[in-house]
Amino acid sequence: MINGIKEKTYKTVDGGVCAAKGFKANGLNCGLNNDRNKNDLGLVVSDVLCNAAAVYTTNKVKGAPIVVTKEHLAACGGRTRGFIANSKNANTCNSDGVEKAQMMCSLTAKALGVAPEEIVVASTGVIGQILPIEPIASHIEELVSGLSPENHRKAVNAIMTTDTVMKEIAVEFEVGGRLCRMGGMAKGSGMIHPNMATTLNFITTDAAISSEMLQKALSDVVKVTYNCLSIDGDTSTNDCVLLMASGLADNSPITAECDGYDEFKSALYFVMMNMTRMLAKDGEGASKLIECSCSGARDLDTAITVAKSVIRSPLVKCAIFGEDANWGRILCAIGYAEADFEIDRVDVDISSVNGSVAVCRKGAGVAFSEEEAAKILSADEISVFIDLHQGDSVAKAWGCDLTYDYVKINGDYRT
Repeated sequence: MINGIKEKTYKTVDGGVCAAKGFKANGLNCGLNNDRNKNDLGLVVSDVLCNAAAVYTTNKVKGAPIVVTKEHLAACGGRTRGFIANSKNANTCNSDGVEKAQMMCSLTAKALGVAPEEIVVASTGVIGQILPIEPIASHIEELVSGLSPENHRKAVNAIMTTDTVMKEIAVEFEVGGRLCRMGGMAKGSGMIHPNMATTLNFITTDAAISSEMLQKALSDVVKVTYNCLSIDGDTSTNDCVLLMASGLADNSPITAECDGYDEFKSALYFVMMNMTRMLAKDGEGASKLIECSCSGARDLDTAITVAKSVIRSPLVKCAIFGEDANWGRILCAIGYAEADFEIDRVDVDISSVNGSVAVCRKGAGVAFSEEEAAKILSADEISVFIDLHQGDSVAKAWGCDLTYDYVKINGDYRT
């Protein structure tokens, strides 16, 4: 059990958010982004009305799309047909923001022939700039006419900002003997910090499951995936995770915590955990992924708190970037974690594909080869293993190193 969920490996398939039955996507450049080779408007819809669940940013400043999405999901009883999303402009802190977000839904719904409340909306980009609706309105028909299961990557490209790679995954799993699929797409590189700051993330499945069970599974898995991710300590304003279930796999509907629910939740964890790793590895300016595992904790919350404390530490991030096995910074970050444990029982190891080295035992340093440690830290994925030796709970958290390029990227992000 990792993060309180049984870890399983699933067969990955092509298709991203369109791998599940009933989903189509498209993306294009409507003119919000001056780079005509970069899509800035994306759409993912289902052939049928989907049960849905969502989790949103905890920032007190929330983008207008968050407000409208909440309203539409409530109006449709926790169901949606799909979402429209744009990049380049966050549509946040604007007096006409809600009106523009509603217009995006209405324009899309009209082109699809569905009710406006059946569409939800997401935006990402610069905060505080008025969102021009004209480029979006003039391209809706083209966006809808190009919907296809093959165009999932066009939709992913449409939500990317400072991302350097596309982030998507799809898997197969069984519920009650029926083959189901689940796919996800995500964007995010900066302004990412725990407690629902997870950029934009969309997950689709053809499993039949109630909105209530979707929400429970999503809330539980968010806690141990996206909320265990930190790039730079900044919680953004527009972040959300939307989970949609078409039910077209025709499994017996999941309406309670049964065997089918456990399998669904395990598959959801696999999808969200892998997207979390993708987000961490593509952090702004990052050169290394950091995965911190904390075992031997008295309870799950303690394990999560300790692991998150390490990956959030700017000094740990800098040491990893410099390939310096400055293990004291790791122990320092463990020490200020807001959790109850005995520091003189803590062991720490650092590893990568290049090997593993013990750097701390029972809260004190041990002799190790600096040359070997530097070789281990030269890899692009670094693992930090912490054993508290005070219980059976295990958790993981993900982050990246802090480089010169992070400052360069954010120094002129708006201009």
